[in-house]
Amino acid sequence: MLDNILFVLLLIAAGVFFGKNVKRIAENIRLGKDVDRSDNPSARWKNMLRVALGQGKMTRRPIAGVLHIIVYVGFVIINIEVLEIIIDGITGKHRVFAGLGGLYDFLIGSFEVLAFLVWLACIIFLIRRNVLKIPRFHKPEMKGWAFEDANIILMSEIVLMSAFLIMNASDSILQARGVHHYVEAGSFPISSFLVPLLDGLSDSTLIFIERSMWWFHIIGIFAFLNYLPYSKHFHILLAFPNTYFANLKPKGQFTNLQAVKEEVEKMFDPNFDPYAAPAEGEEATEPERFGAKDVLDLTWKQLMDAYTCTECGRCTDSCPANKTGKKLSPRKIMMDVRDRIEEIGEDAKKAKAEGKPFDDGKSLLRDYISEEEVWACTSCNACVMECPVNIDPLSVIIDLRRYLVMEESKIPSELAGMLTNIENNGAPWQFSPTDRLKWAEED
Repeated sequence: MLDNILFVLLLIAAGVFFGKNVKRIAENIRLGKDVDRSDNPSARWKNMLRVALGQGKMTRRPIAGVLHIIVYVGFVIINIEVLEIIIDGITGKHRVFAGLGGLYDFLIGSFEVLAFLVWLACIIFLIRRNVLKIPRFHKPEMKGWAFEDANIILMSEIVLMSAFLIMNASDSILQARGVHHYVEAGSFPISSFLVPLLDGLSDSTLIFIERSMWWFHIIGIFAFLNYLPYSKHFHILLAFPNTYFANLKPKGQFTNLQAVKEEVEKMFDPNFDPYAAPAEGEEATEPERFGAKDVLDLTWKQLMDAYTCTECGRCTDSCPANKTGKKLSPRKIMMDVRDRIEEIGEDAKKAKAEGKPFDDGKSLLRDYISEEEVWACTSCNACVMECPVNIDPLSVIIDLRRYLVMEESKIPSELAGMLTNIENNGAPWQFSPTDRLKWAEED
């Protein structure tokens, strides 16, 4: 009974702590501006099923894609086994689903094969990152924690899968010996290779190993669960809503700012008085900011994008600006957004609850993302097309640009000349519209 009580307390603590962290992230995401992503639900479901559940964009890079699918499928299916462990832990039983007979044998055998494949895939991922040193994992933004986070997860997966197989190997021996409590159930195609290493041990030693691995495995899963909200691997959960709420419009189509639309309408309204006092009972409000200076100017979907970022670097690896040596890295843009909202989340929520504007003297623009990075983007959408979970770094870059242009009137000199020509001539070239067809005239 003591073991059961301890397990239940551990289960409750893990659930409460995880729920608290999920609530914190959800509240941070809700700090973003509203945007309507409720249209065309059938297309959104298809998008989610194809991209998030079906891993539809992963195999564009076959080696990494196939390995990731193995880990993904293994993670999802092996966790069915966690349900049995939880029921066993609460009730004190052992292999509570053993009554399924042949189906149970098939399931346990499948879990073992997947566990081995996950173990192998994680080893290959570690080699790719730390020995082969794939370039996209060693960009400037991947220094320190960003790089170590992936190694921690990969090594944790290896240890958890190893514990699962050792647990099954010792369990199978105890079953064969007819030890009390160890019902004969399950098929062990992988852990059977470990049996010769354990077969000479006494029953008590094997029980200790099996119980130790059981506890280690479940505690490791609870720890892994509560590590996710602090890690890029939170995308395991957020990939599904993020792909569902992804932008369904053509990739080259920019959004119109409602704030700009309202200001233009006021300019054309002959009855609008910019100096008029607010009506009785109304408070004077500041005009909405054009574009984005800080994360609170972004939409909730853009903040969700930041929390969903897998830091895989496919966006940066495909970015033409990054390839030519410019500072821009779409991955860094999303990491900066996440870091900034994490930094100000609690204080921003308090300010919002009190109805006060938030200002800590810093901003996403310049303190995290430089103007050089913002203007290096070619707006080609390569990063958006490459992202395996439909993140849109370009939308953040465009909103930062809009702020620079419309709020601060700051623009690179090369672009200023082009925009002046468009305004005056209707084209980026320095020719009058009347001269536009002279090239076609005969000599």
